[in-house]
Amino acid sequence: MAKDAALAGGKLASAPTSTLDGCTDFSYTGGPAPDPARMKAEADIEAKAKELNKKADELQTKPDPKPGSSAADSAKAAEKDAADAKLYADAALASADLAGKREERDKAFVAAGGASFGKDGLRELAAPPEAKTAEGIGAGSSLADLKTAYDAKGMKTGDNGRFQVPVDGKPDWVYEFTVNGDKVGSVSMVNPKSKCA
Repeated sequence: MAKDAALAGGKLASAPTSTLDGCTDFSYTGGPAPDPARMKAEADIEAKAKELNKKADELQTKPDPKPGSSAADSAKAAEKDAADAKLYADAALASADLAGKREERDKAFVAAGGASFGKDGLRELAAPPEAKTAEGIGAGSSLADLKTAYDAKGMKTGDNGRFQVPVDGKPDWVYEFTVNGDKVGSVSMVNPKSKCA
């Protein structure tokens, strides 16, 4: 489904709640409103991580200068090594901060429900808290009920730690269940092959 067609249906809010990583997330009508401060923080850390990682990648493609024999040459080499190490550390820290923003965004998205669009169209539908699957599983269902409903249908744990099971009649789509303790926290339908940008 294309984003414009989904927005025209009136079930989604008109303004996105996140554009992190090139995905555009919308809450359902009446759901959480966009938070400009959070969205700016996401954009800022994403830009910083991209910039620092690009610089770090460029460093790896440059050949190391030939070592000199003087003390001044050794001092310059040590300064360059320290600057390079700082850049790598800053890039790693920015990447960790970006991962934290992604986790915050993902938790808020699945908790409230909505639709996320990537470069190929619809990427994820997060069910509103009161929705249930055809098998009666939704937020608040027990882990035992989830396993009873889906173990025989090939449920497995995905790379993201969420339980996943193929959606009948929808190739490439899976149900994704978060679990908090012994209860289902959220339900989504996801196309794992769809990318944000």
